[in-house]
Amino acid sequence: MDEAALLEITRNAVIVTLKVATPVMLIALVVGLIISLFQALTQIQEATLTFVPKILIVFASLLLLAPFMLHTLIDFTEQLMARVAG
Repeated sequence: MDEAALLEITRNAVIVTLKVATPVMLIALVVGLIISLFQALTQIQEATLTFVPKILIVFASLLLLAPFMLHTLIDFTEQLMARVAG
């Protein structure tokens, strides 16, 4: 395996990682901003108010996005295995 092939595999792995992680991270960011805005407007500074809703919504988003994530990872693995076999 030459250097160019290794760099392409690494680049594809980074892209797949970003594809899989970005939706969940964006959902967590939006939920965190909404909760922070709510806390700033109501002046409620409860520590559990920031964590519990975010954990629940991120868990729900992981359940909803699991088929997309699995399909993306399977495609990448199939491409990788075809490249190794070829």
